[in-house]
Amino acid sequence: MTGTVLDTDGPGAPPRKNGELTFDEPWHARAFGICVAVLEREGLGWDAFRRHLVPAIEADPDAPYYDAFALALDLFLAERGLTA
Repeated sequence: MTGTVLDTDGPGAPPRKNGELTFDEPWHARAFGICVAVLEREGLGWDAFRRHLVPAIEADPDAPYYDAFALALDLFLAERGLTA
């Protein structure tokens, strides 16, 4: 993640353990990687994605983080015209 600065706290912050990002399922890491790759390719910062992520988390605060992340990623990719 060369140019992308992530939240370290707050509602958009990815789960961490001992300061390291954590992924409970392989698809969590893949979704995260896709997001970071698109941000870097498009020359965007984390804020460009966070504006989708925070509302997705707030819509269902009891949902697992990466469920909200996947929803936000879908909206983000559609906004950028990158859907299949």
